[in-house]
Amino acid sequence: MNVAASPHTPAGDPRAGRPARVGALMVALLAASFAFQLNASMLSPALSTMAKELHTTDSAIGVTQTAFFTAAALFSLFLPRLGDLIGRRRVLTAMMVLMAIGCVVSALAGSVGMLAVGRVVQGASGPTIPLALIMLRVEVPDPKRYGTLLGVVTAVNGGIAGVDSFAGGSLAEHHGYASIFWVMTAFAALAALLVRFFAPESRADERPPMDWPGVALLVVSVGALLIAFNEAGKLGDANWALATGLTVLSALAFWAFWRMENRAKHPLVTTHLLKRRATWSLLLSTMLTMTGVFAIMNGLLPGFAQDTAVGLGLGAQGATWWTLTPYALAGLAMGPLAGRLAATYGYGRVLRIGLVATAAATVLALLTLHTDSSGLLLTSSILLGVTYAGTVNIMLNGLGILLSPPENPGFLPGLNAGCFNLGAGLSFVVLYAAVNAVAPSDGSSVGGYSAGVVAGLVLIVAALFTSLLIPKPVDATEAP
Repeated sequence: MNVAASPHTPAGDPRAGRPARVGALMVALLAASFAFQLNASMLSPALSTMAKELHTTDSAIGVTQTAFFTAAALFSLFLPRLGDLIGRRRVLTAMMVLMAIGCVVSALAGSVGMLAVGRVVQGASGPTIPLALIMLRVEVPDPKRYGTLLGVVTAVNGGIAGVDSFAGGSLAEHHGYASIFWVMTAFAALAALLVRFFAPESRADERPPMDWPGVALLVVSVGALLIAFNEAGKLGDANWALATGLTVLSALAFWAFWRMENRAKHPLVTTHLLKRRATWSLLLSTMLTMTGVFAIMNGLLPGFAQDTAVGLGLGAQGATWWTLTPYALAGLAMGPLAGRLAATYGYGRVLRIGLVATAAATVLALLTLHTDSSGLLLTSSILLGVTYAGTVNIMLNGLGILLSPPENPGFLPGLNAGCFNLGAGLSFVVLYAAVNAVAPSDGSSVGGYSAGVVAGLVLIVAALFTSLLIPKPVDATEAP
C-alpha cells in the first residue's frame, strides 16, 4: 500500500494545489484534541466530589465514566468514515458542538441519570484524534514532518501537562463539579470555531452513500459487548444472565453485520479489510495495551497516592502533582521525538521498544506499591509517561492512519479509536475486578492495588506479542 497516495482533497477543490496552512491547521487540531482530552481526564480527581454532590455512590459515578468511554468507542466506529464522505472538517466541527451540548447537560444534571445522558452526548467526540491525524496527513505528506506533528497532536492524549487533572480537582473542591463542565463547554465551543474557520476541508476521492444499516448493526454488536464486559466486571454482584444475554446479542449482531457487508453495494467496510493482518493485529494490540495501562495511571496509582490507610496519603491535589502531572509532561515532551524516530526507524520498531519499556515501568510501579517512597512513585509516573503516553500511544495512532487502505481512509483509524476508547472503559472493569478479587471490602489493601497492576502488566506483555504481527507501512519512513 502506498500511504503517500492516500486520498486528499477532491478534484477541483479550490484548496487543491495551495500551500498547506499547516500552522493554522495545527492550532485548530490541537484545540480539538485539548477539548477532547478535558472530557476524558479532567473529571478523574473529582469523582468523589461528584458522588457527594449528587448524593450517590462512587460506583454509580463510575458508571457515567464508563458511559462516556462506551459512547466514544461507538461513535468512533463510523464518524471517521462519515468524514471521508461528507467532509472531515464538517464532521469534526459537529463533534465539538455535540461535545459542548453534552457538557451543558452534564453541568445542569441534578441526577446520575441526567449526568450519564450528558456524558453519552460528550462521547460523540470519541474519534477526535484519528480525524485530526487524517486531516493532518492530507496537508503534510512528508514522513518526518508528519511524524513530528503527529507526535505533538497525539501526545495530548496523555493529558495536558497534568493541568487538566489538577484544574479539575481544584475546580471541584472550590466551585463544585458543575464548574468543570462549564470549563469544558468553553473549550469545546472554541475548538468548534477554530476547526470551522482554520482547518481546510478534505474528503475521500470515492464517496458512496453511507451504510447506515451496517453502522447500526456494528454499534449494537460493540455496545452490547461493552455493557456485558462492564456487568461481568462486578464479579460476585454481576447479573450473569444479563451479561450472557448481551454477549449472545453482540455475537448475533456481528454475524448479521458480516452477512450484510458481504451483500451490501456500498458497505461500511468490506469484510476482506477486516480479515487483513494489518487490521486485526493493530486493533488487538491497541485494545490490549489500553486495557493494561489506562486504569493504572488514571486510577490505581493516583488512588494509592491518596490512600491514607496503606498508601501515601497525599490528598487529591498532591496525588495529581506526583502522578498525573509528571506522566502528562513526560508524554508531551516525548511525543514529537517518538514521531520523528518512527519516521526514521519504523513505527513498528519504535512501538515494540515502547511496549517493552512500558512493561518495565509497570514493574517499577508494582514495586512502588510496597514502599513509602513518593520519589519512586514520581519516577514510575514519569517513565510511564515517556514509554506509553509519549511513545506507544503515538505509534498505535500513527499506524491506524498509515495502514488504512486508500479507498477507505477512515476505516482503520475509526476502528482503532474505538479500540482505544473500548480499552479505556474495559481497563477499569478488568483491573478493578482484579483489585476487588483480592482486596477486603474496605479496599484498604496493598494486595488489591498490586493485583490490579499485575493484571495490567499481563495485558501489556500480551500486546507486545501481538504487535509483532503488525506489518510495516509502506512509504511511512525515510532514511536517517
